Amino acid sequence: MRVTGYPIRPGWLALVEEDVLDPARPIVDAPHHLWNRPTIRYLLPDLLEDMASGHNIVATVYLEASEAYREAGPEHLRSVGETQFATTIADAGGSARAQVCAAIVSHVDLAQPPHIVEEALSAHRAAGGARFKGVRGHAAWDPSGLGFGSRPQVRGLLLSAEFRAGFARLARHGLSYDAWQYHTQLGELTDLARAFPETTIIVNHLGAPLGAGPYAGRRDEVFRDWRQGIRGLAACPNVSMKLGGMGTTLAALGFDGRQLPPTSDEIASAMTPYVDTCIEAFGAGRCMFESNFPPDKQSFSYPVLWNAYKKLARHASEVEKDALFSGTAARVYRLAA
Repeated sequence: MRVTGYPIRPGWLALVEEDVLDPARPIVDAPHHLWNRPTIRYLLPDLLEDMASGHNIVATVYLEASEAYREAGPEHLRSVGETQFATTIADAGGSARAQVCAAIVSHVDLAQPPHIVEEALSAHRAAGGARFKGVRGHAAWDPSGLGFGSRPQVRGLLLSAEFRAGFARLARHGLSYDAWQYHTQLGELTDLARAFPETTIIVNHLGAPLGAGPYAGRRDEVFRDWRQGIRGLAACPNVSMKLGGMGTTLAALGFDGRQLPPTSDEIASAMTPYVDTCIEAFGAGRCMFESNFPPDKQSFSYPVLWNAYKKLARHASEVEKDALFSGTAARVYRLAA
């Protein structure tokens, strides 16, 4: 099963409207993507429209999405086009109250020869300047072929000597690593985090507990395996967790197939076991909420999602809420005050 697109249905999403909760609370959206593809278009005007829906978004983190790659030149430098694309958007501003693309995370294939990795990282830094904060790897692999997009899957990538030689370059550049793998690979990520304690690792989408393909109908079993992996990973102090990404086809909560989109209460109820487990394991100071738009927009709207997050955090202290909604992201991505 390969997911190739995320259909967005504005009319369907508009069927559920809610008053915005706690509208003054500062939020760093960590992260979102921008896409211009035959199957989906989500660019700066679309992001700004979502950001203007009532919540106080003060900054965003741009996460690589294979967008605006260079069409010519050395293969290992083509992804620099995406850093240039996000930097142009950041330079243009676009919002009077928010720093859009305040941090940029791009893609570099760290399994390439070290000198190639070094050249690519230097090129991204030159293109993004101080906004270029890190690299996202694509380590997601499953024997079933379950995945997203067209990138080839590599078994055991996080454990390979070639990948780790390139990974070692990140700390030298003061860069972080956004980790994208499945819940079945959390042990491999833990091994990587232990081997490189000086490198900040940010786990995407709650560690990606799967609910599609061969994992459909096995949610309780998947949750137990996922929870064990999360608890082991949390023992590594250099690792932080993004709370979100559950609106996608791979997570398969089923919201996108309903007659009506979910309310914030329904989203919060479905996500509570995952979010509570992560906050208990990592602490609020190492967790951050994310919209993961536009992928998650197939299942719920921006204002309803952030309402759900505020309900998920309703029992947290003010210090913990500050961390979950803005503080952790600002610290981990080294955002300017």
